[in-house]
Amino acid sequence: MLQYWGGNEQELAQIMEVKTNPGMMTSLTLPDGTLVYLNSESTLSYPSRFDNDTRNVTLQGEAYFEVEKDARHPFVVKADPVEVEVLGTHFNVEAYPGDAEVKTTLLEGSVAVNAPAVSSRITLSPGESAIYNRADKTLQEEKTKENNTATGWRDGHFHFDYLPLQEIARELSNSFGATIHIADTALQNYRITARFRNGEDLTTILSVLHNAGYFNYSRNTQQITITKN
Repeated sequence: MLQYWGGNEQELAQIMEVKTNPGMMTSLTLPDGTLVYLNSESTLSYPSRFDNDTRNVTLQGEAYFEVEKDARHPFVVKADPVEVEVLGTHFNVEAYPGDAEVKTTLLEGSVAVNAPAVSSRITLSPGESAIYNRADKTLQEEKTKENNTATGWRDGHFHFDYLPLQEIARELSNSFGATIHIADTALQNYRITARFRNGEDLTTILSVLHNAGYFNYSRNTQQITITKN
């Protein structure tokens, strides 16, 4: 379900909010012409028009941005606990509250990623990511092997490049509207590398990961439970 929320009509600019339900993705064009793809279980808030010196939006979840260029009005994505500043570029922000990391991946142009709480700032070039670790409160730069790794979700593809199992479970849960429980907490940070390019369903993906020796799983109508081999 997609929800739009407006502010008071007498305000100079209304605050609009777009939400996506589990298993749902959507795209929208912001008032300045910026194109946004919003992933499952995500929320984007933005003004009905950009009146200030900066074009500020707020993200919870994951989104891919193709920002309309405007050198006089930088575009800022606030994805607590980081802020991403751009002029005009293509980038992906993954900032789900339950994830251990907040990741910004640049595909085209240039962005600066700020972590105000720790006074840290990284400027990215295409093919680089900035990763903020919520537990350690650190912001680090990382090379991205392929530009489509971070944005495969737009086409129904999954690219798990050394990701913690808890993040993989969250991504699969969002995409398929399923409940996935990791029974053994020791597995949550177990990192997996795997790629699924052909729009496989959830049963196929779980079966492949199981057969590769990553974990066991059981399934009923309410929940998928992941356990150690």
